[in-house]
Amino acid sequence: MNELVTIGLDVATAGVRALAVRDGTVLASAAEPLAAPVRDGSGHSEQDARSWWPAAEAALGRVTAALPGHGSEVAAVAIAATSGTIAGVDSRGEPVGPALMYDDRRGAEYNAKAAELGAERWRALGSGVSATSALGRIAWLAEHVPEVTKIQHTADLIAAKLTGGPVAADWSHALKSGYDPRAREWPHEVFAGLGVPESLLPPVVAPATVLGRVPQPVAGLPAGCEVVAGMTDGCAGQLAAGAVAPGQFVGILGTTYVLKGVTAELVPDPAGVVYSHRHPDGWWLPGGASNTGGEAVSGEPDLPALDAAAAARGPAGIVAYPLRRTGERFPFASAEAEGFVLGTPADEAELHRARLEGVAFLERLALDHLRRLGVAMTGPLLAAGGGSRSPLWTRIRASVTGLGLRVAPNAETGYGAALLAAAGVLPGGLTAVCGELPGGTLIEPEVAEQEALSASYRRFCAALHERGWIDSELYATTQR
Repeated sequence: MNELVTIGLDVATAGVRALAVRDGTVLASAAEPLAAPVRDGSGHSEQDARSWWPAAEAALGRVTAALPGHGSEVAAVAIAATSGTIAGVDSRGEPVGPALMYDDRRGAEYNAKAAELGAERWRALGSGVSATSALGRIAWLAEHVPEVTKIQHTADLIAAKLTGGPVAADWSHALKSGYDPRAREWPHEVFAGLGVPESLLPPVVAPATVLGRVPQPVAGLPAGCEVVAGMTDGCAGQLAAGAVAPGQFVGILGTTYVLKGVTAELVPDPAGVVYSHRHPDGWWLPGGASNTGGEAVSGEPDLPALDAAAAARGPAGIVAYPLRRTGERFPFASAEAEGFVLGTPADEAELHRARLEGVAFLERLALDHLRRLGVAMTGPLLAAGGGSRSPLWTRIRASVTGLGLRVAPNAETGYGAALLAAAGVLPGGLTAVCGELPGGTLIEPEVAEQEALSASYRRFCAALHERGWIDSELYATTQR
């Protein structure tokens, strides 16, 4: 463990949050809002890139003011931001227009061409190019905004403000911009085919690399404070939950369900539902995100009372897939997928219980999908997200998966960014920094409920297979 104070900056869509951490303990935090992105209904999604630094500076100033040394003790800072958001800047490093957000679709046609130009590369990497990949937005900027001299991700722009000059991007924020972390290079043939000069692209380094130093005091940070390359918000959150070494996985149950983990080797997925970032130490971070999760029970007027009634009832006699929209992306991909209920619930408590179980079934299916890809996991499964604060839901997830679930105490993006900052200035890298973090609460499976839950899981998967949403190989894996 260490006595250094580091700060993690979480630059989200709605605001900036700063956390100061020492020895695994959060010392102070502060947040500043950002104006919501402007979405015009035509597929454009923009945010004022000039607003990022003032919000980051204010959050840093407030968090350093709360420290005993008013920031003089801060050794390093790292930034985590939304994946796929980019801005074009001029020769002075100033944005020449609004940032193009992660869901902006104006690069869709370029992305379709990029998928063809780099087909062999993407196949080797085990990933694809979606309509909203930042790669296409880079090509759009190159063609439509001639004033752009360089592309910056959100984290790059703020790091440049801290160091006083341009910085390298990290390979996590650069992934959706087309960077190939397997070959450790930009896809030269793709950008050449799209007519994008490579002079627009930043150099790329591993996360936890020192990008530069603060040249003079700013926002409470002392001169000489190291500025360290961060990772995307999802990756930083994974690290904060404790999934940092091969075999460790975290199930993040927020509005949607996300499964992320660490493997020693790249895991290509023929189904295309798993994609991989690269770990700062060279390992891989496979994962995927569902379209359901905590949203399955959102809007219920008294969740604690429903949980209590559902806990008293025991396993549901019905089976639910609580998807509230059309289409699923993980652990299977189907544009036609829709939620369903098999059977008639006796009351609201049974329906609520079935919804909780349905999300747990998705989690087990995700684990089964990774196992058929040859991924080895070590227990317990780490748990994070708002849904993990429900003792009942966590116990159901443990019983369905057959794994103990350890609820992470500090699983938030800013905390993960602070760990990356520490990894940049301490020996041993990220694994050493995270080796002695607080463990969290361990929830074991409820053995008496496992037989009934396993039977319902098999019914759940049979229904998915009958509808053509999961393939026969995966279905056979779930029935063992």
